[in-house]
Amino acid sequence: MRVKAVIEYDGSKFYGFQKQNSTPYTVTTQLELALKSIKIDSSIVGSGRTDRGVHASGQVIHFDIPSFWENISKLKYVLNQKLKSIKIKHITKVDTNFHARFSAKKRVYRYIFKTSSLSVFEQNYISYYPPFDASKLHLALKLFIGQHDFALFYKTGSLTHTTIRTIYNSRYIKRGDYHYIYFEANGFLRSQVRMMVDASMQVAKGELSINELKTQIKTIHQYSTRLAPPSGLYLAKIIY
Repeated sequence: MRVKAVIEYDGSKFYGFQKQNSTPYTVTTQLELALKSIKIDSSIVGSGRTDRGVHASGQVIHFDIPSFWENISKLKYVLNQKLKSIKIKHITKVDTNFHARFSAKKRVYRYIFKTSSLSVFEQNYISYYPPFDASKLHLALKLFIGQHDFALFYKTGSLTHTTIRTIYNSRYIKRGDYHYIYFEANGFLRSQVRMMVDASMQVAKGELSINELKTQIKTIHQYSTRLAPPSGLYLAKIIY
């Protein structure tokens, strides 16, 4: 029996989402250890990977369970008692053809930052950028909308059959002291969102021109390889 779960996690407590041989402190490993402790021998499949320090408020996973765990409400309760810094928000039974990654149509990331100093309680969960020109940020973010080859906007070292992605929406909003950038796409390359955020903020701060950003998006020349800090990034929603 296959189940789909929507989870949230504190990325500052893990070395990323994906399993690693060097450490048990990844989201996947901790979930699989919790499953094994209640006699469920299943691997975890996520909608996508998040880097070390990156959070999730709407990551989606799937795994298979034996028939004796048919009471999935109880399963959710038991797992949440065992997990630390990870919470299962929703869990539902799905068809065996459902795949957390390949069935996903859109993914939404949210980036949060402030332009004032962060408190010690915010440092792992919000980023800092100095004051900037909001109108330039709006213009920069609009450039990413559409289908592009993001060969100059991702961290190499990860296998991918294509670097072409479609950005359906990108926007900036401000609420009180907090600033939010959203990207919605059919998929993202490794560290792509962090690179797009930082390049956009460089434009907003006058460190990079709109034309230079356009040139990089067109894969003509790479002006920036910097990544926005992981603390402000959240995998917010997966759309099926």
